Formats: sequence, structure tokens, C-alpha cells
Amino acid sequence: MLLLLVLGLLYLGYQAFLYSQVREKLPTGATIAQLDVGGLSREEAAAALTERYLSPVILQHLEEQVELNPQDVGFNMDVETMLDQAEAARGDVPFWEGFAEFLLQRSFDSTSIQLIAGYDQAALRTQLENVASFLDKPATAPQLLLGAGTSYKPGETGYVTDVEASLPAAEMALYQPEAEERQVELVIEMQEAAELNMDVLRTQIEQVMASDGQGLLDSVFVLDLQTGEELAINATDAISGLSILKIAIFVETYRVLEGTPNEYVQGLLYDTAVLSSNFAANLLLHEIAGEANTYLGAELLTESMHRLGLVNTFLAIPYDANVVATRPSTYTTPANSAAELIFEPDTARQTTAEDIGTLLSMIYYCSKGGGALLAVYPGEITPQDCQNIIDLMVLNEEGNLIRFGVPEEVNVSHKHGWDEVTHGDAGIVFSPGADYVMVEYVHYPGGDFLLHDFSFPILRQFAQLTYNYFNFEDPYTENVDDRAIREAAAREAAAEAAAAAAAEEAANTQDGEAAGEEGVEGEVDTAVTPTPTPTP
Repeated sequence: MLLLLVLGLLYLGYQAFLYSQVREKLPTGATIAQLDVGGLSREEAAAALTERYLSPVILQHLEEQVELNPQDVGFNMDVETMLDQAEAARGDVPFWEGFAEFLLQRSFDSTSIQLIAGYDQAALRTQLENVASFLDKPATAPQLLLGAGTSYKPGETGYVTDVEASLPAAEMALYQPEAEERQVELVIEMQEAAELNMDVLRTQIEQVMASDGQGLLDSVFVLDLQTGEELAINATDAISGLSILKIAIFVETYRVLEGTPNEYVQGLLYDTAVLSSNFAANLLLHEIAGEANTYLGAELLTESMHRLGLVNTFLAIPYDANVVATRPSTYTTPANSAAELIFEPDTARQTTAEDIGTLLSMIYYCSKGGGALLAVYPGEITPQDCQNIIDLMVLNEEGNLIRFGVPEEVNVSHKHGWDEVTHGDAGIVFSPGADYVMVEYVHYPGGDFLLHDFSFPILRQFAQLTYNYFNFEDPYTENVDDRAIREAAAREAAAEAAAAAAAEEAANTQDGEAAGEEGVEGEVDTAVTPTPTPTP
């Protein structure tokens, strides 16, 4: 028994010696920031805290893992303060109580120090955004492609990181000591592929403009005549009326006529639509006025457009005419009252892409037996009149802008127009996928002269993109520039053939006259068609 007592005392003495060696260390059962630091020196506890809390946080992005360094998001701990608090708690423990805890390897009054740390939330958000930028695969919208080959690429499904929703879990992980708790499942949202819509067409048109290299401006209006869906790019800005405004002359001419146009008026309509004759257009203004007064015809046309709600459209001065004191030289409209007129419109003849597009839609709906034209002018214009206007403008094979952006067999009822710095085309396209209105302009701001070599390819690309939007299952893939070259060569060959035929006919006629020899002097037609002067 005595031996056991001696051995026990020796053991306690030895343990007391060991305890005295660790007396200066942190008390048994002490925890700092959820870490057991009992029996560790100040330096050892600091190292343990640093090892755990500065170890990477694992960001789980679907199948990918990314390490986030806490120091990269400004994570920092106040280690000294936490250790001071732990040591202060140790100093309150009596020697024998501490010795008993040492022997039993348990604490009678545990010391738990909370984590004192902070981080930069903005930096954490930036890190999550960086991860998202590398690993996200957003759903793609359909794409309309130019040129030969595949012209329509369907959209694809995708996924994106919800950074805001992921922030709380990432923040919590920074404050956890255990490795399994320092893993974050980022919040990922699955996305369905976007449907083909006008925004896709807008993006593609804007991409064409961004690459033009000339600083040109565009004005575009597209209207789906079945659904009413619209695309408008600078479409309410005032722009020069050009020969495109002759569409309004066609409407007014048919409105004032009683019955079918006679042969004379039909000739004027043809020359105005197909040859873009200003001379013929002014003579049609006489028909609109009911007298040989071009300026009155322009005034009545303007009043009619405003009555139809096309308040930004006017013809103040007839084509190739001068200002006269008794008539207005311009009109004030909502569009040209804007602080900045980006298209530098002609003060004598103005419109907007939206106004012209709306007028074309009125003609289309009128031909179907409905719409604003028939409502505003009942009995004055008929569906057949509107169909005649459409058929008339289909004959226009000049100004090949919209026409070259669609297959040759597709009818385009259109009127082109341009001046030194603004080029455009406006029409109704009767495509397999849908009937639609397209109005397109390109303008050279501040320039002296806009070359067709710059503007025409852009306008043709607009037309092709728009056609393929409405016919994405069967797109038009020919290169529009190749189309232009091919048709120009064909027209040149046809002109040469016609000239050769005319020369041969003239030679045959001369031979016949020489053979006649009797020589009866014929009558000379001295009648000359006078050139009309626009009448104030």
C-alpha cells in the first residue's frame, strides 16, 4: 500500500512538473474561433489559426472547382486580440484547478474566444464575377449570318452564376475552420435558348454599322405585317424625303382620281415609280391639285399625310423647284423640332423611317380591305387602288437595295431615293415566311458626298438580314455584292444587245430608203412637248 502511495505521489509530482511546463500555454479546453488551442503556446495557436483560416475556400461551379484565396478578398484576423483574450481567461484559473484539468484532460470552465475577422465584400463579389466570367456559358440568341453558307444559327441553352445569391455562402465559408465547411456550391441558373426576335435582328444590323469604318448613321424601320412587331433604329428622327417621298404622291394621285388612271396619268405613275422622274412626279402634283399648280399639289399632299397621322412628313417645295414667297419653304414637325438633327434633313422635303413604313403598311392593309387609308378616306380610295400602287412599285428594278437582299423570285414593292449624303430604300417585301415592311437609310454626317460603294453594300446587308429573319428556315445565302456584280453585268450585256439591234435596224432602214429613190418629201412634226414650270 505504501508503495502504491509513493508511486502515486511520484506520478502526481511528475504530472505537476509537466503541468508547470505548460502552465504558460493556453488552458485545456480553450478554443479560439472554433479551434481547440488548449495546451498550445501563443505562437502555436497563431500558426494554427492562420493555417485554417487562410487556407483556400473551394468554389464549386457545376463540375469545376476553383480555389479562392482569402487574402485576395481582404480577409484578415485580429489574432493578437484573440490570443490576449484567451490568455486573460487562463490567468483567472487557480493552479490546482488548472492542474486538475490537465490531469483529467478536460476543462471545468471552458474558454471560448469568438473569431475576430473581416473581409472586403466588394473584392469577394469581384472574385465571384471573375469565376463566372470564365466558367459561365450564357444561353445564346439565334444569329443571322451574312453571305454564302449557313445564314441562321439557332440559339443554345446555357448557365450563369447568380453572384448575389452566392455571396452569403462564400462569406460564411471564410469564417469556417474545417475544410469541408470551406466549400461553396455557387448558385447556378440554367438558361433556355433565346427565341428569334427583333432584338436579334437589331444586334446584327448594329454590328454591320459598327464595322462600316466611315462613321455613317443608319435609320431603319421594320414591321411584321402579320404580327405588328416592329424594329426601329433612329426611326423617328427627321430625314430627307428624297424620291422615297414619291410613295405619298402615288397614294394621293389614286385618292383624287375618279376611276382608273388614264393613259397619260399611267405614264406619269410609271415614270415616277420606275424611272424616279422628278418631272413626272411634279406633273402628278398637278393631278393632286386639280390644276397646273405644283405647289398647291405639294400642300394638299402634306395636309393629307398629316391627316393620316404622318405628322413628320411633308413636301414643302416640289422636286427641282425653287422657294416662292407665297408658299411655305418648310414645315415644323415633332421630328425636326428635336435639339439635334442627326440626319441633317432637307428643309424642303422631310419624313421619318417610321412615317414611311407606316404609310407602306397602310397601303398593304388597304389592299386587303382594311386599315387607316380606307378609314380616313372612305370612298376616295379603294383596295384595288392600293393594289395598283403595290403592283406599280414592284416594277421598280432600279435602286437595287432591298431587292438585292432577297431572292430574285421574291416581289419587292419599293421606292428608292438618294441625294449627296443620304441613300435609302423603302418597300413591302412579299416573302415566303411573312410579308413585311422595310425602310432603310444610311447617312454621311458632315460629309460632302456619300459614295454608293460604301452605302449600297450596307443597305443590301440590312435587307438580307431582315429577309433571313423572316425566313430563317430557308434563308437567302447569296453574297449580295456578288449579286450586284452579276446583275450589273447582265444589264450591261442586255444594253449592248439592244444597241446592236437598234443599229442593225437603223442600217436596214437606211438601205430601204436608198432603194426607194423616188423621194417624196414628208411632213415634219414640229410639235414640241413643253417643259412644265412648277407654278406657285
